[in-house]
Amino acid sequence: MSNDRLLVILGDQLDRNGPLLRDIDPRSDSVWMAEAPAEALRGGNHQQRLVLFFAAMRHLRDELRARGVQVHYRCIEDELGRPGDAGTKPGLAELLALDLTALAPARVAMMETGDWQIEAELTAAIERAGLPLEWHADDHFMASRDAFARWAEGRKTLTLEYFYRSMRKRHDILMDAGQPVGGAWNFDRDNREAFGADGPGALPPHPVFAPDAVTREVMDGVHRHFGDHPGSAHDFDQPVTPAQAQAALADFVQHRLAHFGTHQDAIWTGEPLLFHARLSAALNLHLLDPRQCIAAAVKAWEQGTAPINAVEGFVRQVLGWREFVRGVYWLHMPDYAQHNALDHQHELPPCYWDGKTDMACMADAMSGLLRHGYAHHIQRLMVLGLFAQLYGAHPYRFHEWHMALYLDAVDWVSLPNALGMSQYGDGGIVGTKPYCASGAYIDRMSNACRDCRYNPRQATGDRACPFTTLYWDFLDRHESRLGNNRRLQFQFRNLRRKSEDERAAIRDEAAALRGRLARGDA
Repeated sequence: MSNDRLLVILGDQLDRNGPLLRDIDPRSDSVWMAEAPAEALRGGNHQQRLVLFFAAMRHLRDELRARGVQVHYRCIEDELGRPGDAGTKPGLAELLALDLTALAPARVAMMETGDWQIEAELTAAIERAGLPLEWHADDHFMASRDAFARWAEGRKTLTLEYFYRSMRKRHDILMDAGQPVGGAWNFDRDNREAFGADGPGALPPHPVFAPDAVTREVMDGVHRHFGDHPGSAHDFDQPVTPAQAQAALADFVQHRLAHFGTHQDAIWTGEPLLFHARLSAALNLHLLDPRQCIAAAVKAWEQGTAPINAVEGFVRQVLGWREFVRGVYWLHMPDYAQHNALDHQHELPPCYWDGKTDMACMADAMSGLLRHGYAHHIQRLMVLGLFAQLYGAHPYRFHEWHMALYLDAVDWVSLPNALGMSQYGDGGIVGTKPYCASGAYIDRMSNACRDCRYNPRQATGDRACPFTTLYWDFLDRHESRLGNNRRLQFQFRNLRRKSEDERAAIRDEAAALRGRLARGDA
C-alpha cells in the first residue's frame, strides 16, 4: 500500500496535468478524494450541481485507478449516515482527519483551493495530525495569487480594464507589436445589441453529453438522497471529463462564437443559452484549461471565422474578469465575506427557489436556472442579481444562493461576483457603482415585458413593475450614501425631479411589494 505521500484532490481540482497529478508516482503516491455531506447539504444545492461535481470526481478516480494509482475515495452514499461534530454531517476536513489517522501517510500534498474556509480547515487538519504539508500553487490560473497582489500593491482602486491590459501584454494575447489588435483594447461598445422584434432566429443547438454508467449512478444517487433540492438530477447533460469539455469548447467556437459578442447582453424568453459558451463549469472544475479557450478563440479570429468584437469579448471574460475576481478574492479574504456596504438585511424571497412569480423576466430566468443550473451573465447580473439588490437582500445570503443554484459556482468566483459586483456589498472594490436599473432596461434588452402583467414604465399602481418600483425606492433609500457617486448622477437627478409626494408613494408601494414578495405573491 502506498503510504509515502497522500495527494489531496478536491472537486474543483480535476486537471489531469495539474501540479499534483502531472508527476504522480503510483509506487509511492496515493490520492485522497471525498464527497462530503456537509458541503452537499449546505444551502440546498441544485441537484445537477451535485451530479456535476460527484460525476466529474468519480471519472478522475476511475482514470487514476486504471493507471495503477491507489485512490482513497469516499462516496456520498456511504457518508450520509456518518455523524460529524455536534451531530452534524461531516465536512471535508473531518473526513480527511479520519483518514490521516487510518492511512498514516509520511506527508501530505495539497494545492491552493478555491475556497478560503475549506483551505484553512484542511491545512489545520493536516497540522493537527502532525504531518508535513507539501504545498503547490494552482497554475491553472494565468495570474498567481502573488502576481495579482504585486499588481494591486499601491493602487487606490482595482480596475479590471488596467489589469486586463496588463494580462494581454504579459501573455501576448491579441497583441501586435505591443499594441492591441483591431486598434482598441475593448470592443464592449459593439457588444450591447438587443435582438430585433423577431428575436434571435434559429439558434445552433448546444452540445448534449449523454451520461455514461458512472454519471447515471451519480444521478440516481442524487435523486434518491437529495430529491428535495432544486432542479432535477435526471436532466443533467454536461461535460464531466476533459475530453467532453474540449468537445464543448470546439462546438462553441464553431457554432456560436461568431455571434457571441454582438448579442451577449441580450435576453430572449424561452432561450436561456442563446450564443453563450456555457463553459464556465468545466473551467471552474479544471476540466478545461483557460489557455485552451483563449487559443481556440484567437485562432478563430486569425482564420476569419469570428469577428474581433466577439473574440475580444470572450477573451476579456476568461483572461480578464475571471482572473481579476480570483485575485480580488484572495487579496481581501477572509474579511471580504463580511462586507455589506449598503446594509441590506432581507432574506431572498421564495421566487428565488421555486421560480413562481408574475414577473415575466424573473420567471424566465429562474425557469432556465432550475432546468440547467445555468443563467447567462446578463440574466445573473441584470435580472436575478439586480432584483435582489433593489429588494435589499443581504449580499452574503445572495452569494449563498448563488453557490447553491449554479453549476459553475466556486467560492472564489461567486463571492466577488455575487456579493461584490452584483450586490455592491463590497462598496466598490469590484465595481465603481451599483448596477441599478429600472424595468426599462429589461424592456430594452429583452422581449419579457411584452406579455408581462407589469408595466416597466410604472412605479406605482396595480400594474407597477416591481423592478421600477424598487429601483426608485433604492435610489430614495440610498441618496445620502450614493448621491455623490459620479457614475450615478444622471439617476439621482431624475430622482430629485420627483415630488416628495411621489417619493412617499413609491416608498409605500415598495414596502407593500416586499410584503407580497416575502409571501410569494408578486
